[in-house]
Amino acid sequence: MGAFWFVELGVLILFLQAFKPGLSEESKCLPGFNSEMYIFKVERNHLRSGRSLGKVVFDDCTSRTSFLFHSEDSRFKVDGDGTLKLKRGLTLHNGHKEFYVSTQSKGKKITVPVRVLHEARHGHHHNHHEMTTQPKPGESLSLPVLNFHKSSGGLKRRKRDWVIPPINFPENDRGPFPKNVVKIKSSNDKEMKIQYSITGTGADLPPVGLFTVDKNSGILYVTQSLDREKKDQYILLAHAVAVGAGIAEDPMEIIVKVIDMNDNKPVFTQDPFTGTVHGASKPGDEVMQVTATDADEEDSANSDVRYTILSQEPPLPSPNMFVINPVTGGIRIKAPGLNKEKIPKYTLAVQAADMEGNGLTSFGKAIITVTDSNDNPSYTVSVPENKVDVTDGDDPHSSTCSTTYKIVDGDTQGLFSGSTSPSKLEGIITTAKPLDFEKNNKYTLLVTVQNEVPFAVSLPTSTATVVVNVEDVNEAPVFTPVEKIIRKPEDIPVDSDLVLYTATDPDTARNQKVTYKIRNDPAGWLSINKDTGLIKVKSLMDRESTFVQDNKYSVIVLGIDNDEIPATGTGTLIIELEDVNDNAPTIDESVIRVCNKESSPQLLSVTDKDSAGFAAPYTVQLQGSSHSNWTARMNDTKTGIILTLKTVLDSGDYMVVLRVSDNQGLHHDSTIQASVCDCKGVDVQCTDKAVAGFGISSILGILGAVLLLLLLSLLLLMFLRKRGGEKKEPLLQEDDVRDNIYYYDEEGGGEDDQDFDLSVLHRGLDNRPDVFRNDIAPTMARPEYRPRPANPADIGNFIDDNLKAADNDPTAPPYDSLLVFDYEGGGSEAGSLSSLNSSNSGGDQDYDLLQEWGPRFKKLSDMYGGGED
Repeated sequence: MGAFWFVELGVLILFLQAFKPGLSEESKCLPGFNSEMYIFKVERNHLRSGRSLGKVVFDDCTSRTSFLFHSEDSRFKVDGDGTLKLKRGLTLHNGHKEFYVSTQSKGKKITVPVRVLHEARHGHHHNHHEMTTQPKPGESLSLPVLNFHKSSGGLKRRKRDWVIPPINFPENDRGPFPKNVVKIKSSNDKEMKIQYSITGTGADLPPVGLFTVDKNSGILYVTQSLDREKKDQYILLAHAVAVGAGIAEDPMEIIVKVIDMNDNKPVFTQDPFTGTVHGASKPGDEVMQVTATDADEEDSANSDVRYTILSQEPPLPSPNMFVINPVTGGIRIKAPGLNKEKIPKYTLAVQAADMEGNGLTSFGKAIITVTDSNDNPSYTVSVPENKVDVTDGDDPHSSTCSTTYKIVDGDTQGLFSGSTSPSKLEGIITTAKPLDFEKNNKYTLLVTVQNEVPFAVSLPTSTATVVVNVEDVNEAPVFTPVEKIIRKPEDIPVDSDLVLYTATDPDTARNQKVTYKIRNDPAGWLSINKDTGLIKVKSLMDRESTFVQDNKYSVIVLGIDNDEIPATGTGTLIIELEDVNDNAPTIDESVIRVCNKESSPQLLSVTDKDSAGFAAPYTVQLQGSSHSNWTARMNDTKTGIILTLKTVLDSGDYMVVLRVSDNQGLHHDSTIQASVCDCKGVDVQCTDKAVAGFGISSILGILGAVLLLLLLSLLLLMFLRKRGGEKKEPLLQEDDVRDNIYYYDEEGGGEDDQDFDLSVLHRGLDNRPDVFRNDIAPTMARPEYRPRPANPADIGNFIDDNLKAADNDPTAPPYDSLLVFDYEGGGSEAGSLSSLNSSNSGGDQDYDLLQEWGPRFKKLSDMYGGGED
């Protein structure tokens, strides 16, 4: 009986127990661990050396309590009682660490996966989604059950504090399919009918239909074999809805983890590997390294590769001249006796096997060239990856004056080219193809140099070794595919998941994170999750938009790594928008002209922005009062409207309302302005003539009236100027010696004096009982005013008496108004201006000087200085 244990801070909590079919407590005991997987939860990412994480429990069907355990991760150790401890400090960069613990029982190796998981604590933890091991009638004992949490008072949304451990399902399962994975169960299923559903990747998102659920029983199925190398886990959301009650459980997250199977054998990174060794090298010196990769789960036994040398050719002077490190693949010299003159080259057959050397195998070759340190110089250069035509200008040793150079070994893929410089004394090695640091970071080339003209006596060929170290550069993330095409309906709802478009970083050794952003979204329809690359609909899309060409909408997506100098990769997402019927047909024409007698039919064009599937054939109907005067029908192709005037109408403009519908019934009412004129048949120009004739006569009449009005205005202006000139003629002639007095015929002060508001003068009278207003009937007798006295000496008393009478007069103006009495006094004490006559006293004055003061003073000079004249 296997059980799933959840471990946090040394406390074991039973979460899930999966019964194995065909076994019971009375079955024969089988050695094994008491859990299919151990999860040890820690509260921090960084763990200190010596920390105890928990225990693994092994039962070999005896009374033994101590075993010899082995951890495949050297940073962990397992004591004999199963206690798992850290041998040295560890940082969980990805939030978790997985590895295997194994032991031997009856000559058989038994392993169990272990996961160290970082999870921060938030207050009190409650198991919201429990796993039960109690089978119900008719249920298989081997099928685990996931229960929704039931809170008091009915179903209620609550925060999920703990994550359900993953449901493990092996890859490459042979079926039969569909195959049970887990059973989802609501604790409310006894009270009401519950229906179940799932969403997420593998359910309603690509690959759609990989997982299904029985809506009534809640059993989750997988419909086909899974491949961990394509996707290692699927995250689903389970939903439980009460039928008819509209009550739903809080969605439960289910993680289906694809258990790795050893279905991928190691692959050598190159074949063959080439290396060189000096003949004077000693045992223990490293010659070269071979490497192989395994696509199975990283840091697991399935991808743990071990290396072995199978054979050596030639087997001289010893069959074991070289030895290989089984873990790193480094090849070293084991025995002395290397001699270039006797054996210049060795070929080693190398094996790589996973499962720590006990699993799947692959084979490769390592070719080692023996060189003489006296005549075989070695050169080391570094070149950046992904560059072409990078040149190494080193000068291999040569004692001749006209030589040729050639790469004879170490370049099986044609990545380099060798040539001779113009001086014929230097060898030039150039990269012919881009180098990839992630595939191979070192190349060892064997270069030969020969005279262009052969020597008269045969001499040994000079060689040189060139070691090319490939420098890692930050490469831009790569989208797969670079141009991604998807099909979606144009009316997909806002906030819907559109597609997951991700990029991978070629710099595997840098462990960089890729973030995403949209660079070019012309219509602004999309948004992207910067961490996951999930693209969603931000606003409704429209296939008929000007941003869509040939039903395709293109968006440029960027993938940016987090290097100190970030590199950016681009991908193009092309959305092929599927048309929906969201545009009603419309009539192109808005104004037509027809004759009111024997009129010809009018052909109206119809346009629909939707595709052909939602357009023609069209139908048309007259709306409102248009039926009485017009007829409308479709043409033979059902793409145009024939509109006909069936009654004689007076000249004028008429509105015709037509309802046009597409083949799905979507319609739109269009209003056409029909200009009707008095004409016959098809002579549409008649409308223009009638309108033009009427327009000319009207314009001539208006122009004549305007000219007449202008003429009358001109005559009136001339009359007024003439009359005004007569009135303003001066009383005295210019040569009159007396002062000229002008009369302007003005008595008032202008508009400000005449256009006044009397109401302001009554302000406050309502609060003055001693003041009376004209608009109120008087309650007092009107006082009598004294007449103007004949004797001027009584004028003072006359003013005082009449002033008192005015103050008590209810019909008089307000108390603060000025009263005008028609009296100007008895005369002035000043002398009369007439006394300024021509006196003889001024005869001795010299008035001729006034001639120089201007024209006005010249007149005075003439008046007083002219002598007897």
